[in-house]
Order: sequence, then structure tokens, then C-alpha cells
Amino acid sequence: MAEEGQPKEPTFEWLPEGMKPLADGEYDAIVLGTGLKECVISGLLSVQGKKVLQVDRNGYYGGDGASLNLTTLFEKFQAGEPPSSLGANRDYNVDLIPKFIMATGNLTKMLLHTKVTRYLDFKSVAGSFVLQGGKIQKVPANPSEALASGLMGLFEKRRFRSFLIYIDAYKLEVPTTHAGRDLTTMTMRQLYTDFGMQPATHEFISHAMCLELDETHMDKPALPTVTGLQAYMYSLTRYGTSPYIYPLYGLGGLPESFSRICAVHGGTFMLNQDIDEILFNDAGEACGVKAGDQMAKASMVIGDPSYFPKEKIKLTGVVVRCICILDHPIPNTNDAESAQIVIPGPQVDRVNDVFVCCVSNGLNVASPGVYIAIVSTLVEKGNPDEDVMPGLRLLGPILKRFTAVSNTYEPVEDGSKDKCFISSSFDATSHFESDVEDMLGLYKRVTGEDLDMNINADSVEADY
Repeated sequence: MAEEGQPKEPTFEWLPEGMKPLADGEYDAIVLGTGLKECVISGLLSVQGKKVLQVDRNGYYGGDGASLNLTTLFEKFQAGEPPSSLGANRDYNVDLIPKFIMATGNLTKMLLHTKVTRYLDFKSVAGSFVLQGGKIQKVPANPSEALASGLMGLFEKRRFRSFLIYIDAYKLEVPTTHAGRDLTTMTMRQLYTDFGMQPATHEFISHAMCLELDETHMDKPALPTVTGLQAYMYSLTRYGTSPYIYPLYGLGGLPESFSRICAVHGGTFMLNQDIDEILFNDAGEACGVKAGDQMAKASMVIGDPSYFPKEKIKLTGVVVRCICILDHPIPNTNDAESAQIVIPGPQVDRVNDVFVCCVSNGLNVASPGVYIAIVSTLVEKGNPDEDVMPGLRLLGPILKRFTAVSNTYEPVEDGSKDKCFISSSFDATSHFESDVEDMLGLYKRVTGEDLDMNINADSVEADY
């Protein structure tokens, strides 16, 4: 019998004998994991008045995409005690999955849509670079940089300029901007050739600006690639040095801020809480979760692939990420405090691109004088160290290196039948563009509606 004055534990008819309710017991949705995708969905659902329970087996927000302090980073990789020469533990917020945010892209719109920007401060990334002919070259951010760039010769620069003017003016719904080209049928290769540009120029535009991951887009209709290039150009003109922004104190602030939105609207969070199984009804639909002698019930279960039975997910690839601690900026990046380097696969005899992200004290993620460089790519050679070597070679001396190799998964079904709404694993890229597409798709699968993305990304409140 409960002591006088103590709240009585809720009981439910559906609760088996000997079992207790997990938290409040009954919810509209149970979300497993506190990764960015899961926190975005829980935040949006709670704003709509849904009762949400979100649990995570870890003691911190972010899941595989968390930002860790120095001690936790060394513990995770079983590397002992961090050396005192690296500075204060509190100075560090090291991303396990490095990503930059397109300044006027869909993730920025999502941050604005949910008003998460009130909890975060951002800073423009100092530079975007590409590897060409074994040299790091800055992707031009303005006309004067384009003229001085070593990426192209003089006449090629003129053709490049004409191409960008065309792309900037192009509007699908305004035929007068098409100049007689139908980009729904014309391939990207044909479009480049139409402007007389050389293959090396095709490569750096496609990989460093359009953010294509391999060469398959070259023989497909040009419109999707052109749309990606327009987003890059628009973001670039918005902030000047590069098209990317990054949250101060690391990417872990993103899921934390979305979880705050959820909590403000009545959501319940439980960290350090793993689950033993997802429960299904006789129709094969997810109807709750079980953790020890506790159960919670809901009409749907949402989460990252690691929480679901193997038959619900399928392997899509293997990603290697190498976190490197440096005492210097990456050479040949103009001493940039933050930078992205895209290494097109064909430049280093690979199918898939290699990505390098670099962040430092200016973004509140490391002690003064310390730089965090993270190399990531898809494993395709069977040896992860060999796969990241093209990126590691660019870094100079490395103080400490941590390597993580992870399988990536996607759901087998869309969740409409079994009420298991599963996100896809984060990809190997150093930006969020394809991950946001998965987030938007997950939202539509869960709610049956498209998320309104008509908000103007220029209305970001922070000063970059």
C-alpha cells in the first residue's frame, strides 16, 4: 500500500500481472534513441499535441551523433586518460558523426520551423575546399576568388562563370530561363559539355558544389543536380566564406534543442534506459516496449535501426570515421579555424568521395590551439585504414587518432503495416542534405503529411 501523501502508481488493464508501467504507461508514440532524426520527430509530434515517451540506452543525448567531452571520448574508444597537454575537459565537444549545415538548406528551415534557433548559436564555416591533382584548392566563394583560383585556366574560368550565371537564373517554371535546354531530359554530362567545360571542372562542381557522392549522376537528368547547385550557391551568397554553418559547442546541441521543444510540450525523456523488446499485437503492429519489469504502450514506435529486430532493417553499407586531434590547422587551408574538404573519388582511385571536416576552439569544441579533424567515407577496399588514407594524408602530424567503423542500415518497410517507423543511419558525407531527406520522409511516414518547408531560410535569427 502506498504511503500517505505518495502518488499512486498508475495501473492499466493491459498491464500483465507483475509488470509495472514504464513512466506514465500510455503514450501516442514511443521514440527509441535521441539522435537528431528521432529528436526532430519527437519535437514535431509533441508540438502537435501528441504524448511522447523518448528513451535512450546512453546517458547523453545524440546517440551515435553525440558530441563528447575529452574524457568521454577517450573512454568510448578505450584509450585511457587524456593527456593534460590537450587542455581542459570542459573545452571539448567532439562530434562522433561530423556534419556541416547548408546555410539555407532544409535543415536550417527545419530549425526555423520549430524555433529551435532560440536555443542555439551558429557560426559560418571558414572555407570549403576540394582536392584536385593532389592539391587542396579552395572552392571559389566570390568572383575575385574564382579569378584567382588554381582550379581552372583563364578561358575555363569564363566558361565556369557563364555556367553559374545560367544556373543562378534557371527556374523550372519559367521557360524563358531555360535557354532551350530541357533539364528533365538533358543529362548533367550533356549540360557541362554544352558549356564547353573540361572534365576536371565537371568533377569539382559536381562533388564540391552539387554534393554528388559519385559519378552516377552524370548520365541522369540534370535537374536534381542543378537544384543542389542552386542551394549551394544561394547559401554561399548568404554568408560569404562558405555555404555552411555550424552550431557553437558541437552538433550534440541539435538533438538536445529538439528534445527541449518536446519536453516543453509535455514529452517524457529517459536516458540510461535500454529496452528489452518491442511489443507487437496480434496484427503484427508495434504496440509498446518492455524494459525489465516495466512496459509502456503506444500506437507506434519510432527509432533508429539499432533498437529494432534484425528482420526489420537491412544493411546498406559500412562507414569509417577517423577522429584526429591536431595541434595545427590543416595545411594548405589558409589556417582556417573550420573547413570542409571534399576528395572526389576519381581523384584517389575510388568510387565514393572522402570527406574531411575540421573544427576548433573558435567553434567552442576544443581547447585553444587544438583542431579536431574527422575523415569519413564508405568502406569499399575492405581495409578501413586504406579507405581514409587519402584524407589522413592531408592533415599533417596527428596527436591522437580514433577510428570507428559502423554498419549503416535502412528500414525494410515504411512502417504503415507494422507501425515501426525506423530512420536510416547517417551517411558518410560531411553535410546533412541527404539525411534531411530521410528526416522529411520519416515525418511523412509517421504523420501521413509533408512537413511545411515554405519558411524562408534567410530569416535565421543568429548573427553569423
